[in-house]
Amino acid sequence: MVFPSFHAPAARLVRRALTGAAAAVVVLAATACSPAGSIENADVPAWKATALPSAPGTVLEDAGKILNRDPIVRTASGVPAGSYTLTMTCEGGGKAFFAVSLDGSQLAEAGAACNGSRETARIKVPVAGDVTLSTSSVDAPLLYAYHLAASE
Repeated sequence: MVFPSFHAPAARLVRRALTGAAAAVVVLAATACSPAGSIENADVPAWKATALPSAPGTVLEDAGKILNRDPIVRTASGVPAGSYTLTMTCEGGGKAFFAVSLDGSQLAEAGAACNGSRETARIKVPVAGDVTLSTSSVDAPLLYAYHLAASE
C-alpha cells in the first residue's frame, strides 16, 4: 500500500521560497553593479570635482562622457620637456584607455578600470612640443577624467 506524503506540500513551499530568494539575490546583485544614475544625464563638472580635483602644474586636463566608441582627442601646445604624471579615473563599468603622444609620436598608453578608482602613469616628455591625449573605450557609455601634471 502506498501512503500519501504529508510532507510534499511543505517541501514545495520550501523549494518555492528558495527559488524566490535566489531570484531576489540575482536582481539585487545586478542593481549593485549598475552605475548610479544615467551616464547620459550625469553632471560631468560635479562628478569631476569629487572624482579627480585639479592638480598644480597641470598642462592638460579633460573630463566628459564617452557615449560611443569614438576617441576624444585634446591637445596642449608648447608643453615643456620634463616628467609628468597622468592621473585618470572613469565611472560606468569596463575600462577607458588613454594614449599620449608628442608631436605625433606616441609616448605612452595607459588604462583605467571604470570603478571610480584613480590610476596613474609616469610620462616623460623628452623635448618641448604639442602633447595630444586620446581617450577611448569599447565599454561606452562612461564618464572619464584625467589630468597631466608636472611631477616633482
